[in-house]
Parts: sequence; structure tokens; C-alpha cells
Amino acid sequence: MRALVTGGGGFLGSHLASALLKRGHSVAVLGRNQYPSLDPAIKIFQADIRDREKVFRAIEGMDAVFHAAAIPGIWGPRELYQSVNVDGTQNVIDACLEHGVGKLVYTSSPSVVYNNANMENLDETAPYPKKYLCEYPRTKAIAERMVMQANGTGKLSTVSLRPHLIWGAGDAHLIPRIISRAKKGQLIRVGDGKNLVDVIYIDNAVEAHLLACDALEPNSTAAGNCYFISDGEAVNLWQWISGLLARLDIPPIKRSISYRAAYCLGGALEALYTLLGKKEEPRMTRFLAATLATSHYFDSSAARRDFNYRPIVDPEEGMQKLIESLQARPPN
Repeated sequence: MRALVTGGGGFLGSHLASALLKRGHSVAVLGRNQYPSLDPAIKIFQADIRDREKVFRAIEGMDAVFHAAAIPGIWGPRELYQSVNVDGTQNVIDACLEHGVGKLVYTSSPSVVYNNANMENLDETAPYPKKYLCEYPRTKAIAERMVMQANGTGKLSTVSLRPHLIWGAGDAHLIPRIISRAKKGQLIRVGDGKNLVDVIYIDNAVEAHLLACDALEPNSTAAGNCYFISDGEAVNLWQWISGLLARLDIPPIKRSISYRAAYCLGGALEALYTLLGKKEEPRMTRFLAATLATSHYFDSSAARRDFNYRPIVDPEEGMQKLIESLQARPPN
């Protein structure tokens, strides 16, 4: 199989490209930079996902495309999120249709259905909310619908996966950010500390993408659908963070703020940053307050049923690998 991974320099994309290569496939990645850490056997197309001509050129001749490129985060210009997450996805879909690609696996997010309240063990019938508090989930939801609607057009079969809080060795964003703030005494618990959330170890996220691709055939059960994927059991967010800090001998979180206070603070900072035209992300936003204080975990039985997804790395094994990697190369 000839496969292209967009966002191939990212945490998920690079692991996915390596896993495909180990399977014996011909692999290419599309990203904005050169990636010397990738295996030399992986072809690199250096391009922005918004560059329609280069996206078409990269996808030509592919049998499958894994679309993992996106602008993440909870703050930034609406136009940026729209152009990358929506317009960029349209470029990928159009290129797949133009070149007769058979399979498109899209990396979505559970945040596309997050309604800023507790979401406990919901399945894929959960509706999209009418209003979003930031551009990332809004634009990811639009892109997800586009991918699902493209299923069955020409030769193309599509599937969307919703991994939640991908973690593990090699993560350059989530875990380092937690550790950095904790070391500076800037990590503050939001809410009562009882909220449960889904997480997924990087190897498990990759496995789900590979299995979904294997199952993706015309008229298959997976085609045209979206799926929640996780490590299989929700964790208490603040206990999980505290356990990570303890294993790294970092002082525990000592301060807390109520959900209501954090939400109001986030709204005030958003207004201030908008007024001042500040580009950096506020320390608190309404969306961040909501995600840190509420439960959001989902029923992933559909992925088990439709493409036999099972986590291949258990949480303790994953945590041990993460700790070993951090001790070998601690973040700044």
C-alpha cells in the first residue's frame, strides 16, 4: 500500500508514518518542515496543507491518506483555523477524489461534540453543539462532517477517529506544558478535582488508525462513520496529573479555583486579549476552564465492534515508558 500522512512531523503523524513503514508499506508525509528524525525511507513533501497544488501533487498515486494535519490550541485567529482545518481538509478530500484514492482516515477530536458540560460515557450519536467556545472544535467539526460526506464519492471510503488527549513518550506539547507549569508553580486545579476524562497512549492511537484503515472498504461498516477511541478506561484528570508529577519528583498542585471563577476569569481574559490584539494564548479561557473542570469520557465500543480496536499498551506500561523518556531527556 502507498500511504501519505499529512501532519507527518507531528506527534501522531510521525508515529503513524513509522508504524506504516514497519508494516512494509511505501510511506510519504506532508508537512511544513523537513523531518530528519524520520526514517530516510519515508518520502517528505514539504508543503503547507493550504497549498492546493502541492497537496494534489503529494497525494497523486496514493492508495490511502491519513489526514492528521491541523492547527490545534484554544486561541488564535478565526481565519487561521478556518483556512487550515477546513480549507486544508477540503484540499485533501479533493485531491483524493481527483487521484482515485481508495481510503481516507481523518484524525478528528471528541471536542467536536463537547458542549462545555459533563459528558459521561456518550457514544457517537452525541450531537454537535450549536455553539463553540473556540475555533479548534468548531473547525474540526466542520472538517469531520466534510470527510464523512465524501464517503462513497468515486472510489473514496472515509472514516473519522476521535482520539482524546494523546499522550506518551515523544509528546512535545501536552506533557511538557503540564510539567513546565508545575515546576513554575503555575498549575492550578480547576473545579472540585473529581472529573473523569479519556486519554489515549500514542501507540494505541496509532493502532486504531491502522485498524480503521484495514477495515475501510466500500460498503464496510466503518465507511462514512466516526469513532471515539481511548485507552479504554477514563481517568481522574487531576489524580492522573498528580501521579505524573509525583513520579518526576515535582511538587504537587497546591492551589485550586472554582469552575465558575475560572470560567469568568477566562471570559475576562479573552475580552482583554481581543481588545488589545494580543496573539499569545491567555492563561485561562472559558473553553480551558470547562475542559479542566468537567468530565468528558466516551463509549468506544463501536470501534471495538467495527474494526476490532483494542489498546495494545496498558496505562501503567505507557506511563513507565513516558517517565523513562522524560528522565532521559527532561523538558525545559
